[in-house]
Amino acid sequence: MAKTKQKAAPKPPLEPLLKCPTGIKGLDEITGGGLPVGRPTLVCGTAGCGKTILGMEFVVRGAMQFDEPGVFMSFEESGKELAKNVASLGFDLNDLADRKKLLIDHVHIERAEIQETGEYDLEGLFIRLGYAIDAIGAQRVVLDTVEALFGGLPNEGILRAELRRLFRWLKDRGVTAVVTGEGGGENPDPPRHGGVRGRLRHPPGPPGAGADRHPAPGVVKYRGSLHGIDEYPFLIDVKGISILPITAMGLDHPASTARVSTGIARLDNMLGGQGVYRGSSLLVSGTAGTGKTSMAAFFADAACRRGERALYFAFEEAPKQIMRNMRSIGLDLEPWVERGLLRFHAARPTLYGLEMHLTIIHKLVNEFQPQVVALDPISNLTSVGTSLEVKSTLNRIIDYLKMQQITGIFTNLTMGGESLEHTDLGVSSLMDTWILLNCLELGGERNRVLYLLKSRGMAHSNQVREFLLTDQGVDLVDVYLGPGGVLTGAARASQEAREKAETLVRRQEIERRQRQIERKRSVLAGQIEALKAAFAAEEDELQKILAQDKLVEEVMTGGRAEMGRLRGEDKAAPGKGK
Repeated sequence: MAKTKQKAAPKPPLEPLLKCPTGIKGLDEITGGGLPVGRPTLVCGTAGCGKTILGMEFVVRGAMQFDEPGVFMSFEESGKELAKNVASLGFDLNDLADRKKLLIDHVHIERAEIQETGEYDLEGLFIRLGYAIDAIGAQRVVLDTVEALFGGLPNEGILRAELRRLFRWLKDRGVTAVVTGEGGGENPDPPRHGGVRGRLRHPPGPPGAGADRHPAPGVVKYRGSLHGIDEYPFLIDVKGISILPITAMGLDHPASTARVSTGIARLDNMLGGQGVYRGSSLLVSGTAGTGKTSMAAFFADAACRRGERALYFAFEEAPKQIMRNMRSIGLDLEPWVERGLLRFHAARPTLYGLEMHLTIIHKLVNEFQPQVVALDPISNLTSVGTSLEVKSTLNRIIDYLKMQQITGIFTNLTMGGESLEHTDLGVSSLMDTWILLNCLELGGERNRVLYLLKSRGMAHSNQVREFLLTDQGVDLVDVYLGPGGVLTGAARASQEAREKAETLVRRQEIERRQRQIERKRSVLAGQIEALKAAFAAEEDELQKILAQDKLVEEVMTGGRAEMGRLRGEDKAAPGKGK
C-alpha cells in the first residue's frame, strides 16, 4: 500500500524585531527604524563626542514625541548640571520631571572608595534603578557612563561578568536602554555585550584646523536587523543632534520634466527655450572674473521671482559683499532676503571639515526647504580635502538634492592655462548641464564668452555667445567670425560697424536703382497712355467711317426698293383702260 505523505505543519510567521524610534533625526534611518525594543544599546566613544547628549535626547524625545517616560541615571553629573547643559538645546528637564515624564537620578561613586573584596555586587544599583523605573512607568533608560560605575575594578573578568549581568537585568525589565561607555582612541574596542553597539569618534580635522574636529557616529553591530555600516557625520546645535546618512544615497531619484528659468532669457533660449530641468544639477566653470557668481546670483533671483526659496552657500564672499556687487549689474538681492525667500550661509571652507560642511548643508536644506541651492565655489573645498574626497562629498550633495527635487547650481574655478573642458575636481560627469565661461584676449582687451558644453535630455545650442555684464544685467550676444577666429568686444563692435556701413551702402544702391526703375516705369506708362490715346482716336475715326458707309448702304438699299415699287405700278396702269 502506498504511504500517504503527511503535510508538514505550516511554519509560524517570523516576528520582526520591534524598533523603538529615537526621535533623533538620521539615527532612525541608519538603524532601520530605531533601537531594539526591550534591549540594551551600548554607545561608545572618546571624551567630548556627544554620548551624554545622545542619551539625553533619546529619553527626552521619547517623552515628548512618543509619550514614553524615561529614566536617566548619571554617574558623573548631577541633575542640575544636566538640566543646565541641555537647556541650550531647548530641553526643559524640570518640566518633564514635574509631569512624571522624566526622572534623573545622580549616583555618586568615588573610585577611591571602591575596594575589590570578594564578589562585586550590583544589587543596590538594581534596586535603585528598579524603583526609578516603577516610579514613572519608564520605558526608556539611560546609564551614563559605565566607566564611572566600574572604573574601580581592575579585574577585566569581573568587569565583563558584571556588564553581562547588568544587560540581562535590563532585558528582564523590558526597558529599551542606552548605556554609554568610553572607547579606546581612534579604534575603540568597547565591551562586546548588548544587542546594539554604536561608536562615536572624532575624525581627523581639516589641514591646519588643529583641534577643530567633529564627531562621526557609526553602528558597529545590530543583532537581528540590517543597519548602515559606515560612519556618518552629525551636528549638535540648538535643535539637538542631527545625523546625515550620507552613504545611503542611491540612483533612484525622480526625474522631473518641468523646466525652470536660469534668469537669463537668452541662455534659456539656448537651453531649448525653457531653461533647465527642475531637480537637475548645473555646473558653471571658468577662470577668475568670468561671471560665475553673477550667473549663480541671477539663477537664485529667478527662483525668488517665481515665489520659490533659494539657499546660497558662499565659500568665498560675505553675503553683503555679494549683494553689493550684484547691484552693479542691475540685480538687487536684498529684498528677497528681507522677504525670506533668499538665505545666505557664508563660511570659509577651512572652518569645518568636509563631513561637517555636508552635515550643515543637509541641515539647512531641511530647515529652509528651498527649491534652488547654490554652492559658490565648490573648488574652494579642496582646501580641506583631496580632490577625491571633495568629489565624493559633492556626489552626496547632488544625490541628496535630486532626491528632494531641488535644482542645484555649482560654480567651479578653473585655473588659467588648463583645458577648457576640464575641472580639477572631475565633477563635470556628475552634472546634468555644464556651462563654461572663459575670457578671450583680442586687440588688447579681454572679453567674456559662454560655451554650453552639455545639457542632458534636451536640444541645446552649440553656438558661442559673448557674455556681457552691464548695469542692466546679463546679456548674451552673437559673436562674429573673422579671419582670425571669434571676434568679441571692440573687434566685434568694429566688425558690426563695418557690416552696418556695408549694409547702408547696399541699401542706398538698391534705393537708387529702385528710383531709376520708377522713373522708367513712369516714362513707359506715359508712352503707353499716348499710344492708347492715338489708338483710341484712330479707332473712333474708323468707327465713324464704318457708320457712314453703313448709312449710305441703307439709303441706297431703300432707294432701289422704292424705284422697284414705282416701276411695278407703271406696268399695271394699261390694264385699267380696257
